[in-house]
Amino acid sequence: MELKEKLISSFVAFEQGLKGEHDCLHNIRLEGLETFENKGFPSKKEEAWKYTSLNSVLKNEFCVQPKKEVAIEYKDVKKYFLSDSDTFKLVFINGVFSSHLSETTHDNGFDVCLMSAALTKPKYKMVIDNYYNQAADKSDSLTALNTAYAVEGAYINVPKSTVVSKPIEIIYLSTVEDQALLVQPRNLIVVGENAHVQILERHQSISECSIFTNSVTEIFAHKRAICDFYKLQNDLDTGTLIDNTFIKQKQESRVSVHTFSFGGKLTRNNLNFYQDGERIDSTLKGITLIGGKQHVDHYTLVSHNQPNCESHQDYKGLYNDNSVGVFNGKIYVDKIAQKTDGFQQSNNILLSDKAVVYTKPQLEIFADDVKCSHGCTIGQLDEEAMFYLRQRGIPKKEAKALLMYAFTDDVMKSVKIPELKSKVAKVIADKLGVSMGFEI
Repeated sequence: MELKEKLISSFVAFEQGLKGEHDCLHNIRLEGLETFENKGFPSKKEEAWKYTSLNSVLKNEFCVQPKKEVAIEYKDVKKYFLSDSDTFKLVFINGVFSSHLSETTHDNGFDVCLMSAALTKPKYKMVIDNYYNQAADKSDSLTALNTAYAVEGAYINVPKSTVVSKPIEIIYLSTVEDQALLVQPRNLIVVGENAHVQILERHQSISECSIFTNSVTEIFAHKRAICDFYKLQNDLDTGTLIDNTFIKQKQESRVSVHTFSFGGKLTRNNLNFYQDGERIDSTLKGITLIGGKQHVDHYTLVSHNQPNCESHQDYKGLYNDNSVGVFNGKIYVDKIAQKTDGFQQSNNILLSDKAVVYTKPQLEIFADDVKCSHGCTIGQLDEEAMFYLRQRGIPKKEAKALLMYAFTDDVMKSVKIPELKSKVAKVIADKLGVSMGFEI
């Protein structure tokens, strides 16, 4: 049975297994299932998926519901956390919440807890009714599939004028070995007026496992809210990640998303910003470093719907072996969005003559008083710079790594969590097979 038919036929049993706990989402789930049934999985016939095919992934016989919690000791996964920092943690193993690895809170004036708790407890009902599925693109088939099947994920609510004193980690670990698994986490993040929060979401394989993650995150940033969101994606070559993130911003809010894509057989990041107020700042930055036959596709949209707003996109890609990179970025400026300042840049380096990059920067502007620019570059490492470093006694591998570090510096210097910056630098060094005597 094909995966689409399996998902459709399994839905009734899935809802029955919830035992009425999520009745408030019944109609929303049905609408999502209907959209997915009508559209199915995206294909290369769609312009937005022109360079990314899911065919090889969909051949697997996926189990569509996570099994019970897998026991993993902290010492075995400590290295995947910001271990030297005091953080709140929500840890999921194969889509199932791990209580002994997590640290949630309800007692600090804000909530860091499970989506399943928010969907079942009356005290969260108002927030769920006002925000759940309100930013997500209901016409997107994979988002609709997640809406139909999502049960678990992170629920973060930061009330007005609250500053979360330490970062929040949302960690998805994969360690399935006996069966391919489809997991569909759902995250809801609400940042109140004048509130401030830093969040790290990590997807990490800890063993060879065939896992397909179809994730949806909704972020709501209210007036003058600040939200710094970081994504660290480092699955093994047996993992597939579709990451859909939808962000709605109100007046004078500032939201930044840094995406670090370092692993996985196939990774697709759909990042959508919707500006609904004046003097908003939206920042999208990313570093992609892959090799082998890995494939990473970044699809971004910034929708400028009000005047006097800014957006900044800066993506750096390093591609080795037979890897494939895709960047499809769009800036939309509504006719009333005068004084918009939109910047978009995609720079890519091919480390192999077999690596391929496809880029498609787009501007769709209906206002006449704007400052918008876009551009992309695809090239190789500077041979003159390599020669300069080699002449000073630096070995070829280290010289190459130094140039690649320098290439990513514009993105790295904007990371506001020092330990995360060190973690990312170490991942980059490990992938390059070098040991650097400095941090970026």
